[in-house]
Amino acid sequence: MSQYFDMNRRRFLKTSAAAGALVMGTYFMGAAPRVLAGVLAQPANDARQANLFVALRPDGVVEVTCHRSEMGQQIRTAIAQIVADEMEADWNMVKVIQGKGDPKYGDQNTDGSRSIRYNMQRLREMGASVRYMMQHAAAARWGVAPDTCSAVQHKVTHTSGKTLSYKELVADALTFTPPVSEEIPLKDKSEWRYINTGMAHIDLHDIVTGKATFAADVRTPSALVAVILRPPVVGGTIKNVDSAAAKAIKGVIDVVEIPAPKGALQFQPKGGVAVIANNTWAAWQGRKALKVEWNDGANGSYNSDAFKQQLLDTVNSPQSHVREKGNALARLNNADDKLMADYYVPHLAQAPMEPPCATALFSNGAVEVWAATQNPQADMGTVAAMLGIEQDKVTVNVTLLGGGFGRKSKPDFSAEAAYLSMKTGQAIRVQWTREDDIQHGFYHAVSAQHIEATLDENGAIDAYLHRTAFSPIAGLFQPGANAPMSGELRLGFTDNPINTPNLKLEVGNAEAKVRVGWMRSVSNIFHAFAIQSFIAEAAHKAGEDQKDYLLKTIGPDRIVDVTEQGAEYDNYGADKADYPLDIGRLRHVIEKVSAMAKWGRTLPKGRGLGIAAHRSFLTYVATVVEVEVSEQGDLNIIKAWSAIDAGTVVNTDTVKNQVQGGSIFGLTAALSDGITFDNGRAQQSNFHNYRVPRMSDAPLEVDVEVIDSDAPPAGVGEPATPVFAPALCNAIFAACGKRIRQLPIGDQLKA
Repeated sequence: MSQYFDMNRRRFLKTSAAAGALVMGTYFMGAAPRVLAGVLAQPANDARQANLFVALRPDGVVEVTCHRSEMGQQIRTAIAQIVADEMEADWNMVKVIQGKGDPKYGDQNTDGSRSIRYNMQRLREMGASVRYMMQHAAAARWGVAPDTCSAVQHKVTHTSGKTLSYKELVADALTFTPPVSEEIPLKDKSEWRYINTGMAHIDLHDIVTGKATFAADVRTPSALVAVILRPPVVGGTIKNVDSAAAKAIKGVIDVVEIPAPKGALQFQPKGGVAVIANNTWAAWQGRKALKVEWNDGANGSYNSDAFKQQLLDTVNSPQSHVREKGNALARLNNADDKLMADYYVPHLAQAPMEPPCATALFSNGAVEVWAATQNPQADMGTVAAMLGIEQDKVTVNVTLLGGGFGRKSKPDFSAEAAYLSMKTGQAIRVQWTREDDIQHGFYHAVSAQHIEATLDENGAIDAYLHRTAFSPIAGLFQPGANAPMSGELRLGFTDNPINTPNLKLEVGNAEAKVRVGWMRSVSNIFHAFAIQSFIAEAAHKAGEDQKDYLLKTIGPDRIVDVTEQGAEYDNYGADKADYPLDIGRLRHVIEKVSAMAKWGRTLPKGRGLGIAAHRSFLTYVATVVEVEVSEQGDLNIIKAWSAIDAGTVVNTDTVKNQVQGGSIFGLTAALSDGITFDNGRAQQSNFHNYRVPRMSDAPLEVDVEVIDSDAPPAGVGEPATPVFAPALCNAIFAACGKRIRQLPIGDQLKA
């Protein structure tokens, strides 16, 4: 491999620190680049498995396997906390091992705010089983009853005072087979040492010092770099390729065509032309030199402005109902006065700071992949299908992720790398650029909402009609699908908490013309925006305080079962007995956040408070935003407050971090220009025209209160996102009287 300039994150940070200033350094890699067989800590050779998630080393170190992907949400820390607590391990003797893609772990999709909800119980049981093994090993050594031995902080103590360390007991402990998990007692909450506390991110030091390995840091011997020119339109194919100029670029090794997807899009690559080179710069220059003519296909006429109008037309006419109570239509049709509003949210991109990246090495009919993936088993399936091999011939190593937000659960980039490695016989690193990420993603669905309501003599909502229309994710898996799935509708629509005697919810169809995929909090984004904005509008019409009216509208403490009103509702896959739709918990976070923000205080002219509350991923969040709007329409977000009830939580610091990050992600939905399309092509390409919040846009502080709860664990990563935009827009109205019904806010304040 020839030498080339490759400024990576690690070298940048090291060079900057050495120079004492923010400077650029030069990093030359010779013929033997850095080899990373395992990009995160791998099992020690002498470690022996105690169970699926725990291995023991002879020196007493405990290896805890994390089978989920780390993308800043600190799941590697949380999983270790749970196991270490129940097994009474010394935190300094715990090592986290990153699990590869493997069905033996069960679900590995780090999506949907469910890593802890799905795993906490069994992880506690795994930890407790090792504690059981240690206690019984010590009891056998001493010839005493096991119940006279207790395990605390990596050692077992007998009632006589005798002690043995876990290190001394490892060999003996591994000879014991614990009984079924139900027979091993778990700790009481009052005994928790690590769970429900704030603990530092185990990868934080490596990340901030540049030692952590992300996908773009992976180097394998003789690896080549590939960048890909993809069809600008979904479903487009190659008409003609002239690669002569690209191949003439110094450093370019080859130009390879990637086939267009077959059948349903799923997570297949879009196809296109790959330029393979011995360095990234040459690959970029080679791609620029390509001359490609495209067949745009059926989606070449897609225009997002026209589609917006189509969606608005749809929600302003009768559609299929999915939940009904009383006779809302009759009440609305006979009303002399009613409140009506249309709401709109554009396509959005996940835009993680680290664009997609994967390295693959195909050899002897099998392939190994190193990828920034949220779902390594999906990588296994997609890669296997792309290469025509069995899934057990695919090994997927998970790197750290520089953000994911749903984008990296779609492994098209891993399949690209694997395919190119198979075609060339070389290790290949496929690197997406920011422009690739913005223009060839799996976008959040564009949505239109229409809501009507009448108020009774007391100002309460007497009849409520809500229609929604958006392109369904089902279009990825079933060509031409245009009806939202119940799993998308239960994201803030069918589980609407409004307490009214007359309610009707209707759904319109909309076919996807781009790749639509899940993004942080998914359909909750536009459903919460519409519902929480409308409640604030109704409060204004009724002449009542926004917060008081919100509490009035959701009604008294009670458990709501929306299936009794005809709704198909799977409750995020959770048992309704364990995770009911509890209006009391929703009311509590509203009351808590109102107290935090000192709701009702006198504000200077031009300032306003807005509030919104929502249940998503089985978690209850309420947010208050304070803003200032100048006479010229300049927006200043002063502060935000959030209260979250996520049931039992593992790491309180992480929960606060997630709420703060989720709030900023919600701010993106409010401020971003969105992704627009003309002739099927994304019109945005980078952060200059797909805006993400700058520091100057964000509130100086997001104050978070975590509600202590004995309820089962629920989601944390996503629930703070849906409430931020409506709370912000409600605050804007309170500050200056301008109602925001369409996102992004853009220049609406200056109009």
